[in-house]
Amino acid sequence: MAVTVSTQQNPIATIMVEDTAAVATAVNNTTGNSGTLFMVEIVNSAGAIVYFKLADATSATGGTTAADLVLRCPASSTRSYAFPNGIAFANGFSHWCVAGAAESNTSAPGSVTVRYITSAS
Repeated sequence: MAVTVSTQQNPIATIMVEDTAAVATAVNNTTGNSGTLFMVEIVNSAGAIVYFKLADATSATGGTTAADLVLRCPASSTRSYAFPNGIAFANGFSHWCVAGAAESNTSAPGSVTVRYITSAS
């Protein structure tokens, strides 16, 4: 797993998180604070559908923690999701990616890169 967090400059002082190997194990509190989610991009190189899950939490456990946002990406596809008004996350950003939609799913997703842009609170 290789997770990179980059602070961007104005106009909205955004943070971009990039996980080049998103897996079923949650990456916790990636931005280190609360904020607003504006965009998610999922690059699915795997041969099956994947589900990116994001929790408004400083700590999460894939397969146990209820995700606040679940985004689907078809096999061998790239999907971008934009939230023009943003989605507020009061606690933090914790994410994971699995091969099934069920909350209890812990199946490894294959080769997936995820990027998301937030603004810091």
